[in-house]
Amino acid sequence: MAVSTESSNSSPRNPSRPGRRSSTMGSMPLNDLPWWRWRARLRSALHMLGDPVFQQEYWAAGRPGYGDVTDAVYRLVEDSWLDRWSAEKYVGTVVRDATEAAAVDAAVLRVLRILHEVGADAPVAAYLGHPDWPDAVAAAQAAHQLLAVNDGEDPQAAPRSLEVLRILTRIG
Repeated sequence: MAVSTESSNSSPRNPSRPGRRSSTMGSMPLNDLPWWRWRARLRSALHMLGDPVFQQEYWAAGRPGYGDVTDAVYRLVEDSWLDRWSAEKYVGTVVRDATEAAAVDAAVLRVLRILHEVGADAPVAAYLGHPDWPDAVAAAQAAHQLLAVNDGEDPQAAPRSLEVLRILTRIG
């Protein structure tokens, strides 16, 4: 039986979405990304979503190299299916423990609530101006800081560009 590696999820608009998937495990696609790549992409999304200065300087200003809000949301949920179930499912793989899982879940729920209200193709100003955006930023920032510290990295470092993320998560 041949396994397709193409996905209808790929998007030329969203460079953080490579669109490669392998077979399925029940209803969940088995992703070609190993856990450490999932974690790097998850941390990248949380970092950008949790940094309001970055959001103004890059997303609001339309500067290239970092994608947009929806790119970050896709990195946050696409590989892990965190839009469908709790990060608790990934304790011991993508997240270290229940504390990390709870922090990630809090951020995901807040960000997705806003995404569903404003729409995936809304301009960045719709996200940044949403009355609940500061709570989503705070939750993403808390999750990012926890995961970065647990990984022995500086949570205050600037977010990495999508190109740097691609290089860091390249296999082979």
